[in-house]
Amino acid sequence: MFLGALLDAGLPEDTLLHSLAELNLDGYDFTSEKTTVNSLGGVRVHINSHEHHPHRSWKTIHSLIRESGLKETVKTRSLAIFSALAHAEAKVHNCLPEDVHFHEVGGIDSIIDIVGAAIGLDFLNIDKLVSSPLPMTNGWTQSQHGMIPLPAPATCELLHNVPVYSLDLDQELVTPTGAAILITCCSEFGSMPPMTITTVGYGAGSMVRKDGRPNLFRLIIGNTFEPAELQDVEVIETHIDDWSPEGYPYLNEQLFASGALDVAIIPIQMKKGRPGFILRVIADPATALDLKKCILSETTAIGLRYHTEKRLTLPRKIGSINTCWGKIAVKKVETPAGTELQPEYEACRIVAKKENIPLRWIYTEISKMNVEDFEEKQD
Repeated sequence: MFLGALLDAGLPEDTLLHSLAELNLDGYDFTSEKTTVNSLGGVRVHINSHEHHPHRSWKTIHSLIRESGLKETVKTRSLAIFSALAHAEAKVHNCLPEDVHFHEVGGIDSIIDIVGAAIGLDFLNIDKLVSSPLPMTNGWTQSQHGMIPLPAPATCELLHNVPVYSLDLDQELVTPTGAAILITCCSEFGSMPPMTITTVGYGAGSMVRKDGRPNLFRLIIGNTFEPAELQDVEVIETHIDDWSPEGYPYLNEQLFASGALDVAIIPIQMKKGRPGFILRVIADPATALDLKKCILSETTAIGLRYHTEKRLTLPRKIGSINTCWGKIAVKKVETPAGTELQPEYEACRIVAKKENIPLRWIYTEISKMNVEDFEEKQD
């Protein structure tokens, strides 16, 4: 299905077959066809192997790919995918990766799937791959080792630290081969990144899903852009009614030192009429765990709620501007109405105390100044 999506998205079949010939593998027929699934068009790939015992060891496959005439980038990616599979199979079967003998995955069709995926990603110049969370189904499936549960044991090993969700369906949707391709080639799993879409391809599976949904793999290709003003943030909250408020200033310092983007303390009335507070912390997901530990260590909270949200902020630059009182730190902010300068409170407070003037005078003076006089802070 991954290979079908690549073909549907623009990978020429002749280019694919020419590259696959560098493997020096015989004994298979490759065909692809345009098809529709639930009125959605896509490409279905058929790889018919003439092998009777498609068992190959990791060492054999490693030599096959390493000694082929494939591009070095394709070799590296293909070997990385098979290496991930070998380590997963080794864990499942309690052996060393180099002793792994692939059964279904060692067949020609799986080799073509994996190497073909590497060829397609290279040809389409896809340098970053992002996947949505993966569906985990239930039930059982037949393998060379007999009946095994779904998700397949090797699939579960491969998907450590990958977001997944449960789907009440007794059919296999994520195979070990598919999981290995994704965990090796994807830089992240989650929502779609900011991008301008150029091409969409659909790969059709041979199985008909029992839940009526189309058995399609969708590949959306585009050009990324990284708007600094659009971020994923984690919002962490807890209610506290048994802690002295005098500890909040110190808590704020600790939270900001640990990477908090913002901290809010909101008075509320809790159960039994007791006054309390909502502690709300906005965090970069990368620092969220440290912030949770800080809250649970520094306060009497015994539980936290957290969720991911989108945050939109205006583009800004940090710098300073020359005034009659000397240089004062400001931000240059791009607003929908135009560019403006926003004073930094702490810098203005220091000047107001030093000069013994009202704080608002400094704010007023800076608001009148030309943004062209802004001096960006150098790292």
